[in-house]
Amino acid sequence: MGSTNVNRRDVIKQAAAAGLIAVPAVGALTSCASGSGEDNKVEKGKKTKDNPLGVNKGAALEVYIFDGGFGTKYAKDAQAVYEKNFPKAKTKLKSTQKIQSVLQPRFNGGTPPDLIDNSGAEQMDMGVLVGKKQLTDLTPLLDAPSIDDPSKKVRDTLRPGVVEMGQFDGKPVWILYYAYTVYGVWYSQKALDKLDVEYPENWDDMLSVCAKAKKKGMAGWTYAGKFPYYLPFSLYPFMAKIGGREVLDKIDNLEPGAWKQPAVKAALEAYYELYKKGYVLDGTPGLDHIESQTAWNEGKALFIPNGSWVENEAKKTTPKDFEMRVAAPSSLDSGDKMPFGTMWASGGEPFIVPAKAKNPTGGMEQLRIMLGEQSSKNFTKQVSSLTSLDGGTDGLTLPPGLDSALKALDKAGTNIVNPRIQDWYVALQKEKIGVACLGEMMAGRMTPAEAMKKAQKFTDEAREDDSITHYKH
Repeated sequence: MGSTNVNRRDVIKQAAAAGLIAVPAVGALTSCASGSGEDNKVEKGKKTKDNPLGVNKGAALEVYIFDGGFGTKYAKDAQAVYEKNFPKAKTKLKSTQKIQSVLQPRFNGGTPPDLIDNSGAEQMDMGVLVGKKQLTDLTPLLDAPSIDDPSKKVRDTLRPGVVEMGQFDGKPVWILYYAYTVYGVWYSQKALDKLDVEYPENWDDMLSVCAKAKKKGMAGWTYAGKFPYYLPFSLYPFMAKIGGREVLDKIDNLEPGAWKQPAVKAALEAYYELYKKGYVLDGTPGLDHIESQTAWNEGKALFIPNGSWVENEAKKTTPKDFEMRVAAPSSLDSGDKMPFGTMWASGGEPFIVPAKAKNPTGGMEQLRIMLGEQSSKNFTKQVSSLTSLDGGTDGLTLPPGLDSALKALDKAGTNIVNPRIQDWYVALQKEKIGVACLGEMMAGRMTPAEAMKKAQKFTDEAREDDSITHYKH
C-alpha cells in the first residue's frame, strides 16, 4: 500500500470537504394486532431427561420454511427426527418464498405456525414483530441441554454472537439464527488465474484488476440489481474497515449524521468509481440474484457481493472447475482503521416461534434437534453452509466455497463485524437504503453525495417515527 493509496484518501477527503422490486409493504406489519384468536395453546407435556422442554408428545406441529438458497430438505430431515422421537405427533412442514404474504394474515388472526424460517425478500420485519410482542422468548430452548451433550446447554454450543443477535432490548432471545453466514466478495480462483492476478487487497489493485478484466471483455463486478441490498454484504464491512466498527454502530443507532461520516463517503465514492469506469457488468441493475449469479458463473464478471448460501443457490450453473472463493473487502488505503481480512459474518436464516403458536414448545424442540451435530452436518453437506453450531464440520469434505469461507473466518479472527440494521430495521435497510439509495447510485442515477443525503433522510425519518421500536448498541 504505497503513497498512491494515501493520495486516494486525501482526494476523497477534499471531495467531502467540497461539498426492488419494492419489498411488499413490510411496514404493514406495524398495524398487526397481537391476534384476536383465543389462547388455544396445547397442554405442555412432562419434562424428562429425554424430553427436557416438556413437549406434548401427541400435539401437532406446524413448521414454515423459506424455500430459498438452502431449499427445504434439511428441514424435512430434521422433521423426520422429530417424528421419530414423538411418533404420536402429527407434523406438517410447508414452504414458500413469500413469507410475509402467506403468514402475515395468520399473525393478524392469531393462528400462526409453531416455527417459522423468517427469511427472504418477503421477510417479516423482526423489529416490528419484537416491538409488537408477537414472538416467544427462546430462553428455555437456550437453557435446555443440548442434543449431543446433556452436560452443555444449547446456548453453550453456539457460535459467538448468535445469542446476542436474537436479542433486541434486554435478556429475552426472540430469534434463533440457524445458518452462520460469511458475507464478502465472491470470485472464481480460475478466473483470477486466467488473468494472472491475485485477489486485490487494496482499492488501487482492485481497479487495476478490473481494468485488466475489461480488456479481456469481462466485467469487474456484478450484483443483484433488482435486490441491491446485497451490495452492503461487502460495502458495510468496507466502511467499518476504513473507519472502524463505530461507523456501522452509528448507522445501526440511526444517529444524526451517520451517513455523512468520512468512511461512508470514502466507501461510496470507491464503489461509484466501479460504475464510472465501466467495471460493472452491463445490464446489472435489471438482474435479480439468480441472474447475476449465473452471469458470474458464466465468466461475465469477476466479483459479486454475496453470502455463503451462494454456493448452494448457484450450484446448477457453477462450472466444476470454477474454484469458488470468498474474500474480505479490499482495503481502501494504508490509513484504514481495521486490517485486511475484516469481514461481515453473522447468523442467518432467522427462526422464530410466534407468541400465538399453538405448540411453541414443539417449535423449540424442533430447533433443539436442528442444533444437534447430526442435523447440523446434514445441513452443511446439503447446502454448503455452516450452521450456528460451533464446529460440526469435523470429518466433512467441504466444497471449495465453504472451505474458503472457513479460512476467511480464521483470517479475520476478532475482526468480524455484524451490522444490526439488517434485522433491526428491515424496511429501512432493504427498500430505502438498499433499493432507493445504493441501487440508484450503482445504476448511475444518483451520485454518492445524493445517496448519502437520501440515506440520512430515511434514517432521520426512522429515528423520529414513534411507531417504530428503536434499538441501540
